[in-house]
Order: sequence, then C-alpha cells, then structure tokens
Amino acid sequence: MAGRADPRITRTVRAFEQAIVELASQQPVSQITVADLADRAGVTRATFYNRYGSPLELLIQVLCADLDRGHRREDARRAEGGYPAEQMLRLATGDVADHVERFMAVYQHALGDPADGGVYEALVRHFTDYSLAFISRCTHPDLPDASHQVIAQFVAHGFAGAIKAWLSDDSVTKSGLVEAAVACAPVWWS
Repeated sequence: MAGRADPRITRTVRAFEQAIVELASQQPVSQITVADLADRAGVTRATFYNRYGSPLELLIQVLCADLDRGHRREDARRAEGGYPAEQMLRLATGDVADHVERFMAVYQHALGDPADGGVYEALVRHFTDYSLAFISRCTHPDLPDASHQVIAQFVAHGFAGAIKAWLSDDSVTKSGLVEAAVACAPVWWS
C-alpha cells in the first residue's frame, strides 16, 4: 500500500485542474479569483492555498503536464526508431499544435490579456527547457558552437511566437503552423 495516493487528494487535484481549465477557457486567468476557483472545484479556498500559490500557477502546471505527455510520446517514437528526422520533427510539432488546440480558448484568453503574460512566459520557459534537452543530446555536426542557453531561448521564443501568430490569425490552420515551424527549424534540429 505504500506509495499509493490518497483518493481524496487525487479527486481534489483533478477538481482543481478541471475547474481552472473551465474558468480559463471563459476568461483570462488574471481575472479568476481563488474564491471562484474553489467554488467551481467544490472545495475551500484554504484547500487551494494548501496546494497552489495562485490560479496562474495551477493553470501553468496543467498546461505543462499536458505538454509533457506529448514529449513522452515523442520519446516513445524515438525509442521505437524507424522515423526519419523530418517526420519526427513534424510529429513532435504536431503534438504541440494538438495541445494548443485542446486548450485553444485558454491560450486565446491569456494571449489577448496583457495581465496574463505568465501563460506565454511559461510556454517560452517550457520550450526553452525542451530545447536545452534536445541540444544536450544533439550529435548533428552543424550544431553551432555557441551558447546553448541563447540558442534555446531563440528557438523557444520563435516557436511560442509562431503559436501566438496562429492564435491571432484565423486564416492560419494547424497544419499551416506545423509546416511553418518545420520550415523554420534549423538544419541541426533534425
């Protein structure tokens, strides 16, 4: 029985996660109060503060957990082998696009509200960490001999900017985002 999660805690966490996604799909996270969140989740504000610092912190946790599931799918594909480099890039980019599509209303509210810069910053941080991990295992001969931190930031801001452009322009499709991102990827990314 050791290591087994208390089902009450699991239910509470899931209730908070569902509540934050529902509320952030309806309004910017900067406008969500802890009282509204606790009420939607069916728990007290004290219970919220026992686990999280703010609604933004909870939302970022939910979004990053979903992005991490996509990265695990990518790792599984890599372990399987047999995927050409460009197809791996296209599939990984597609996983991120699927994530954004699942949380489209959340991102649109967050990116449209200057007070919600934390969601965009979290996206950039996530892509920076992913880029640093990718660079650390990259064996491509064209990987620049330059600051990996700067390269990762450049890639992360570019990809987050591409997502922002997609969300801001109804004429850009999900496949259009994937194609543009793949076209802009550095040669050593494959």
